[in-house]
Amino acid sequence: MTTRREIGVVPPIVLNDGSLIPQLGFGVFQVPPDQVFDTVTAALRAGYRSIDTAAAYENEEGTGRALRHFGLPRDEIFVTTKLWNSDQGYESTLRACETSLDRLGLEYLDLYLIHWPVPAADKFVDTFRAFQRLKADGRVRSIGVSNFRVTDLERVVAETGETPSVNQIELHPRLVQRELREYHAEHAIATEAWSPLGQGTLLGDPVITRIAGEVDRSPAQVIIRWHLQLGNIVIPKSVTPERIEQNFDVFGFELSAEQMSAVSGLDSGTRTGADPATFAVGLDT
Repeated sequence: MTTRREIGVVPPIVLNDGSLIPQLGFGVFQVPPDQVFDTVTAALRAGYRSIDTAAAYENEEGTGRALRHFGLPRDEIFVTTKLWNSDQGYESTLRACETSLDRLGLEYLDLYLIHWPVPAADKFVDTFRAFQRLKADGRVRSIGVSNFRVTDLERVVAETGETPSVNQIELHPRLVQRELREYHAEHAIATEAWSPLGQGTLLGDPVITRIAGEVDRSPAQVIIRWHLQLGNIVIPKSVTPERIEQNFDVFGFELSAEQMSAVSGLDSGTRTGADPATFAVGLDT
C-alpha cells in the first residue's frame, strides 16, 4: 500500500518505502536565482508536480516562493532537495536540512538526497544516518542519494541497514549506466536521471533526429520518452516556457523496440559532469 496518492497526471514510480514520485519532474539546476520563480511557475503551469532543487543551486528560496505563490495543496507537489558536500556529517546534516526547509518555506521534504558521495571525506554513512533521523522525525518523507556508485550503495546498506529509495545519477543516451541500473533494479532503488538530455549535446544527433522525424516529435521529447520507457525518473530542465511545455508532452506516443535500441546504442560512457569517484568540491568551504 502506498503512503500517498498519485500526484497530477504523470504516472508514478512507487519507491521502496511506499511513497509515490511522479516519473517526470522538473529540475532547476543552473537556473539563476532571479529566474527560478518564473521558471518554476511555468513548469507548474505546464503540469509538472515534482520539482528538484539543491542547496548548491542557490535557488531553493525562489523555488519555494513559486510553490507557495502557485497555491497548490502541499500534498499535490513533490519537492526534492539535496545536501551539499560541505554539510556532510551527522549534526551538520540535521542543521543543513532545517536551513533548506526554511529557504523553501516547507515543513517537510518529500525526498532528501546526499548530493555526492565524496569518498575522500568518508562521511556519507554518518550523513545517511542523519537522514534516517530526519525521516523518523517527519522532516523528510523519503531518503536517497545522488551520484553514488555500487560500492557506495553497498556501504550505506551494510552500515545503516536501510536501502536508499532513489539514486539520482547522470544518465542519458551517451551514458546509459547499465550496471548501475541493474543494481538498482535488484535492490529496489529507483533510478533518477539528471542531465537527461546530455546538456543538450544529443539534440542534433542523427539517430535522435531520425527517430524524431519518424514519430513527429522533437529530439528532446524522444529522449525523455526513452527515459520513461526504460523506467527512469527523469527531470529535464529548461528556462523557456515553450520547451518546458513541450518536454511535458511525452505521454501521447511510444518508441518502438527498434527505436529504443537505437537510442541505447549511442552509449559511449561519456559524462557531461564530474566523476563521482573523485568529485570533492565544497569540502574546504
